[in-house]
Amino acid sequence: MTYSDDLLWGAVGDLSRFAALLTMAELGLADHLASGPLSTDELAERAGAHAPALRRVLRELAAMDLLRPVAPDVHELTEKGGALRSDATDSVRASIRMLGEEGFWYALGMLPATVRDGGSAFAKRYGHLYDYLAKNPTSSRLFDDYMKRRAIPLTQGLVQRYTFPPTATMVDVAGGKGHILATVLHANPEMRGILVDLEHVTAHATATLAAEGLSDRAEVVAGDFFAGVPGGGDVYLLASVLHNWDDDDAVKILRNVREAMNPGGRVLVLEVVLPDDTVPHLGKDLDLRMLAIFNGGAERSRDEYAALFAQAGLALGEVVELGSGASLIEAVPS
Repeated sequence: MTYSDDLLWGAVGDLSRFAALLTMAELGLADHLASGPLSTDELAERAGAHAPALRRVLRELAAMDLLRPVAPDVHELTEKGGALRSDATDSVRASIRMLGEEGFWYALGMLPATVRDGGSAFAKRYGHLYDYLAKNPTSSRLFDDYMKRRAIPLTQGLVQRYTFPPTATMVDVAGGKGHILATVLHANPEMRGILVDLEHVTAHATATLAAEGLSDRAEVVAGDFFAGVPGGGDVYLLASVLHNWDDDDAVKILRNVREAMNPGGRVLVLEVVLPDDTVPHLGKDLDLRMLAIFNGGAERSRDEYAALFAQAGLALGEVVELGSGASLIEAVPS
């Protein structure tokens, strides 16, 4: 059997393995096993599961080295499986649950239909992702948990690898609940911040910044970045924003930022940058999710970001690798 055959059949098997991972994440099996080994019956009782069905999933999870049998029908959590614990520093539980969420699962399963006609099957059924989340509170909480977990290594990379102007005002555009802004302000005690997002998000951001003791250094503003963004900023951060929109909309957002910034200001775009090669890369996986979920959303290459900046009166500056597949792309007035 050739390598390509192994790769193809491996991809087929990955669907079943992901289903087992999703079951482990949804049922919280790693949390239940955190204190020690359990029999299948004990684990099923704690997880609210059907023991005979669970036993079959545990067999697959053990083959994936996420669990280890220590006695007949008794399993313990392995070091690798510990990454599915809710309290793990590098927990992937939220990411797995998000990918298995009903709408996301539908989107990826309908990718062939999306590719046939060029329009997202998800968008046709559910509308824009953020409208879908607004109508589905459970999915919205899951998405928030996923985004918060995903942001942790990126935010740490941001404050460790990029030098901010020490007394700058940073405007976090579509800053969500404020976790990135809070991290930047803690790392730069003379900076001030403004977070702008839709009105239904601002109360959460205000609460986060207050809990972080930053109410005196950070302002929260309700707004729509297609209509405009707060002026007077020295640094404008767009974290995981542009990849949600097609080129025309992305340029409109960037133009609004360009018009609002102080002279000598800069734009920081936190996104995955696609490489110009055929090597496997996180961005290529994420780009297919963007294709499946958004009409026009996409991950982009360095040259594609440079082209967007040029249309908005900006020029590509420094590109800083942040780890976890993401980069910080700096743009300055052209």
